[in-house]
Amino acid sequence: MNSQQDVIYGLMNDLEEALDNKGFPLLGYSIVKKDTVTNILDKLYAALPDEIKEARSLLRRKDELQYEAQQKAEKVVSDAQAEANRLLSESDLLRAVQREAEKIKEQVINDCEEIKRKAVDEAENIRVQAIDEATRIKDGANIYAEQVLTSLEQNLGQLQEVVKNGQVQLERRRMESEEPGIYANQHPEYAKDFKMN
Repeated sequence: MNSQQDVIYGLMNDLEEALDNKGFPLLGYSIVKKDTVTNILDKLYAALPDEIKEARSLLRRKDELQYEAQQKAEKVVSDAQAEANRLLSESDLLRAVQREAEKIKEQVINDCEEIKRKAVDEAENIRVQAIDEATRIKDGANIYAEQVLTSLEQNLGQLQEVVKNGQVQLERRRMESEEPGIYANQHPEYAKDFKMN
């Protein structure tokens, strides 16, 4: 690698000497044979390390890839623009599709409104039926309660009549006996059954 550097530096010195030899130094111009400079440059390129040559090749390849990518991007943009223009040129079809979409939207809105109206009507019918059913059940419960109370009243009346009859019978027996309390004295086991607590 050191000898490569020496070769490169030597060639650069040759180039400097070629530029200094002839010319017009006061004007800052040199006269050099083209073949001499081309020959030195060719040797200089040949003396460059392989890594630099590969790097230079990669840089060239990178530039080519960038150019290809730019060309592809420009083609994609161009194709997209052409497609956009084609779609825009079909505006009659787009307008027809928009009109159809608007009709479908209106139909869906109308259908939704109809479903909502039916649901509200159904809910109202169910509410009315529930109120009617509750009223019917309440009326039935009132009638049943009235019947039960009437039946109880009749039963209580009958029981009251039985009690009165029993009291009358007891009073009559008591009065029929010659001595008060004799009935109870004759049958003490029955008397205890009628004691009030």
